[in-house]
Amino acid sequence: MIFRVDNIEQINPDNPKRKERKQMDMLHGPMLKNILIFALPLALCGILQQLFTSADMAVIYWFKGSVAQSAVNSNGALVNLLINLFSGMSVGVTVVIAEYVGKKRTDDLHSVVLTSLVIAAISGVVLLGLGIGVSAPLLKLMDTPTETLPLATEYLRIYFIGMPFLMIYNFGAAVLRGVGDTKKALFILLVTGVLNIGLNVLFVAACDMSVDGVALATVLCNVASAVLVMVFIMKDGLFKIRRTSRVRKEYVKRIIVIGLPAGLQGVVFSIANVLIQSAVNTFGSSAVAGNGDAVNFEYYVYFFVNGFASSTVTFFGQNYAAGEYERCKKVFKINMLASLIISTVLGAVFTLGAKGFIRIYTDDKVAIEFGVMRMLCVLTGSMLPCLYEISGGALRGMGHSMLPAVFTIIGSCILRIVWIYTVYAAYKFYWLLMIIYPISWVVTGLALLISYYIICYKAGFYVRKKTYEVVDAQPELASTVDSEGKNEQSE
Repeated sequence: MIFRVDNIEQINPDNPKRKERKQMDMLHGPMLKNILIFALPLALCGILQQLFTSADMAVIYWFKGSVAQSAVNSNGALVNLLINLFSGMSVGVTVVIAEYVGKKRTDDLHSVVLTSLVIAAISGVVLLGLGIGVSAPLLKLMDTPTETLPLATEYLRIYFIGMPFLMIYNFGAAVLRGVGDTKKALFILLVTGVLNIGLNVLFVAACDMSVDGVALATVLCNVASAVLVMVFIMKDGLFKIRRTSRVRKEYVKRIIVIGLPAGLQGVVFSIANVLIQSAVNTFGSSAVAGNGDAVNFEYYVYFFVNGFASSTVTFFGQNYAAGEYERCKKVFKINMLASLIISTVLGAVFTLGAKGFIRIYTDDKVAIEFGVMRMLCVLTGSMLPCLYEISGGALRGMGHSMLPAVFTIIGSCILRIVWIYTVYAAYKFYWLLMIIYPISWVVTGLALLISYYIICYKAGFYVRKKTYEVVDAQPELASTVDSEGKNEQSE
């Protein structure tokens, strides 16, 4: 995709008629209110996406049966493996824009936006080629059940046609998040989500299509999402591409330096999940269907955690760039507590009502059994991802992107792979395969939480102010402490 900038009207920032945009002030004012305004719409975006995916699975099961549903469910881990590298790089866009806003350097943000969109378009084309080319061999490598393999391959190949548009939406939404705007993304998902459900019913129920109908509906919705996010960006005076907009090497480098570790973290994370999915596939198509149904509820919980993690990245990034360390500590505390409370409550609700929730998607007794077992093993630890997501978000806001990636690779990938080939290999029980999720969350969470406090302490976040009593008899021993905690001896 080629972005032409020479014919786009240039905006005069000094024009008094130009409307001032309403930008969230993350550097002043009430912290909790602004964090909730930022995080909750973002969480609802993810939940809406998952609700519409859930609608896909429900429609495909009730109209086409468990084999077709299994074909869709078996693709989740593989799709994430292929797209996470590029989707993760959108984190770099959010951080770069947050840094520029925090330092009040907004004059060239339009070039950052153009650079981001070009990266998005290139990423989408690469993913399109990868998805079509490697989907079939990878599904075979994952031991996808024979009866679902043809449908699963067909679904993936159609699904990846929409990758360039999905990447443009992801990077465009990341641009808006950099200035605290998550409501527009929520609006886009509301519109495209309703469209998705309508198209699913049209293609599957009315036109008698199968997984190809579900995949085609997703592609069309990705196109609509990309168009809408571009409309919002081009209407914003801060971001609108101008004649002077350029793809700049320094922006490409900064986005990649921050975003690539997050992308690699997602890829490595997905590798472990692909191996787990391969193990699940050996239990048969009903197990695959039930396992995929249960994952929906994990996502509902996780999207709240992810919303507060993204809030941490943006709020922490702006305040850190502005030198507001006390506010940084409050950002961390509020996001951690809020995500812990919400994830614990939701996890308990889904666990207690596990069987009833799974019945929304299937009436297959075997599928229900596997779905309930996964929910009991995984959702009881639903609050644990808060430890590494919020800590990792704070570290990325400070520019430390590699550290969260390394610890996530160790805790959420290497540990899971070792578990699969040792403990699970010796005792091939489904519940034993699932229990590695909360175990790996504890290990990764503690590692990143400790790293966060160590780095913040070294940066001076937690240096306490001390007072010393001035002794008249020995004035040469009197000392004071400046605002940064440094002793100044007075003679």
